[in-house]
Amino acid sequence: MSSSQHSDKNNLDVLYEDNHIIVVNKRPGDIVQGDKTGDKPLSEVIKSFLKEKYNKPGNVYLGVVHRLDRPTSGVVLFSKTSKALPRLNKLFSEKRTRKTYLAIVENSPEKPHATLTHWLKRNHKQNKSYAHIKEVPDSKKAVLHYKTLAQLKNYTLLEIDLETGRHHQIRAQLAAIGCVIKGDLKYGAARSNKDGGIHLHARKLELTHPVKKELLTITAPLPDQDNLWNAASAFL
Repeated sequence: MSSSQHSDKNNLDVLYEDNHIIVVNKRPGDIVQGDKTGDKPLSEVIKSFLKEKYNKPGNVYLGVVHRLDRPTSGVVLFSKTSKALPRLNKLFSEKRTRKTYLAIVENSPEKPHATLTHWLKRNHKQNKSYAHIKEVPDSKKAVLHYKTLAQLKNYTLLEIDLETGRHHQIRAQLAAIGCVIKGDLKYGAARSNKDGGIHLHARKLELTHPVKKELLTITAPLPDQDNLWNAASAFL
């Protein structure tokens, strides 16, 4: 994907912002934090956006709280203050947030809704996680709940509630039951998507505000200019 397709501060989709946090709708292909590719991460794009918006001299503080895989789209939350960051980290590590995803998969699962439990073993060299039915050395328990929302042309729309947050968890677990996410070549999809993304979208994040203590529910619109997501939106 060319750098021109990545987010810049002019087309940043800000879903929520106050003094302490900023939440954006990540596009497929954007990286949340800098990596070995050297591509400009979303964190830097947001810093530029905040610097310009508030006319800030010097460096802008921004804390990365959680990540989404590069090909995935949807809700990503960042901390704007050093006061909020440890509180947010605690909420995520103690699983006091609720994350809901949408996935468009190649095959329908056998059961319309179920809980999947696997032990995931990460292969760092391949940047891939393998799902095992039983615990294996160096594996981590992974749990998600899914339900079928709709049958689309040749595909199935699933809603997923994530109980644990493991590396490539949804991708690996769905692939393990024969429901590969559309476009996810790494986990066995038939073909890639034009934009290099996959049809996995972090739809909703629910959490208690780290400072105000109010319940926040933030929903990310589906990627536009995508016929399958457009078809899926009729069932939400």
